[in-house]
Amino acid sequence: MKLLHIFPILLIVFTHTGVSQPPSSLPLATDKEIKTDVELVPCENKDRLEGVRRLFVDKGADESDVKIEDFGHVENLVIEKHGNGNGTVIIGAHYDEEGGGCGAIDNWTGIVVLANLYKTMRSLETDKSYKFVAFGKEEQGLIGSKAMANAIPKDTRENYCAMLNLDSFGFSYPQFMPHISDKLLMKLGKEISAALKLPTGTAGIDGASSDSLPFIENKIPAISIHGLTNNWQSYLHSKRDQVKNINHASVYYGYRFTLSFVVAIDAKPCDAFRKKK
Repeated sequence: MKLLHIFPILLIVFTHTGVSQPPSSLPLATDKEIKTDVELVPCENKDRLEGVRRLFVDKGADESDVKIEDFGHVENLVIEKHGNGNGTVIIGAHYDEEGGGCGAIDNWTGIVVLANLYKTMRSLETDKSYKFVAFGKEEQGLIGSKAMANAIPKDTRENYCAMLNLDSFGFSYPQFMPHISDKLLMKLGKEISAALKLPTGTAGIDGASSDSLPFIENKIPAISIHGLTNNWQSYLHSKRDQVKNINHASVYYGYRFTLSFVVAIDAKPCDAFRKKK
């Protein structure tokens, strides 16, 4: 499936529409901040978890708020933000890398989007509660996300309104992976992209999966968002997965789009993305 080509850095202009938009008073990240955060990528897997922790602390998290959920065979980093009402939304990105490069595209870009979303949302009053999660061992078979999803008791799954997965930006406008994304969440995403006049699309990646899948398998609505083009195979899981090959505007657009997505989700009932029985 054809994706969008690389584009110049432009600011997204949020217009008055029927889709909920982030309040103008929020501490929004700039494209320069996003670029700086991407350049901080730790290239070795042994340094990645600590690098994620430092990034979240830099974005305003207290040391005590940064939790490591250790499942024995995998570690996930989790920061929670409590809302005023009921329901929880998970926003996640995997922190491990594979392929002998630097893992800058896959998936430090997703971690940067995640951490900046946290910075922007931490002071925002929300109806729902949020879990910002950096998953371990995605490249070994979605191990971190499976551990978290499988640990959620069946009788509490309905309290989880949605899961947004951020995996690999740097080449294009945001895209949805349709084979591991729920249709109702993709529908909302398309409404937001239309309101923002942002040309997002749906684009699967042959033979690839990501951390939204275990949540879908556990009956929690989920979507995977990426920012890749058709030549992704030339970069991911290879020595070319380096900062120098990233178009930082793609990461910035991923952040701004996902922020609007989360604001829209927060305004809807928790069961809005579940198929009615």
